[in-house]
Amino acid sequence: MDLKRVGLLGGSFDPIHKAHVALAVAAFEQLKLDQVQLLPAAQPWQRNTLGASTLDRLAMAELAAQSHPAMQVNPVEILRGGPTYTIDTVRELPAGSQYYWILGSDQLHNFCSWNDWQEILEYVELAVAQRPGNPLETPAALQQKLNQLQRRLHQIDFVPMDISATEIRERVQRGDNITPLVPEKVAQYIDKKRLYLSHPQVRPV
Repeated sequence: MDLKRVGLLGGSFDPIHKAHVALAVAAFEQLKLDQVQLLPAAQPWQRNTLGASTLDRLAMAELAAQSHPAMQVNPVEILRGGPTYTIDTVRELPAGSQYYWILGSDQLHNFCSWNDWQEILEYVELAVAQRPGNPLETPAALQQKLNQLQRRLHQIDFVPMDISATEIRERVQRGDNITPLVPEKVAQYIDKKRLYLSHPQVRPV
């Protein structure tokens, strides 16, 4: 019996935007996945304070997931709470599926700084997509470990989309339109809940 193929896309999703969704769909199609799970982080250890609450970020991810029948939200990191470490998440993955951890080339560059990064590779295969300004280059230590495991780094053919959550928050602060950058239901949610207005994100001119 073939194992179920599941893609895992983690992030702060503050807010989730169209590039996240497009990456999830590209991974689904190219890796021939059965499902893609979005994993909103509780408290990303490499990030500063988040602009939206845990529940709001979870709700926005769920709205975005409605755009594709194979996309679901996995709240495991939020339910666990505290600082989010990928190793804790992959240790909790149910057996019986083949998992692919989806990441951008920017994350690939610092993958070897992640907690217990070598053990992470025992649970998941890595699938990487290029991010703006970050060429696809595998760190030497990671490549050596992949060679030991007789694994390859899966590459997702993905045209980089120059969208960032920081830009979206800044647009909200200025009162600019964000619908080109986020799914329509997410834009409506941000407006309805008046998110990011009380968290100044605009850089000095």
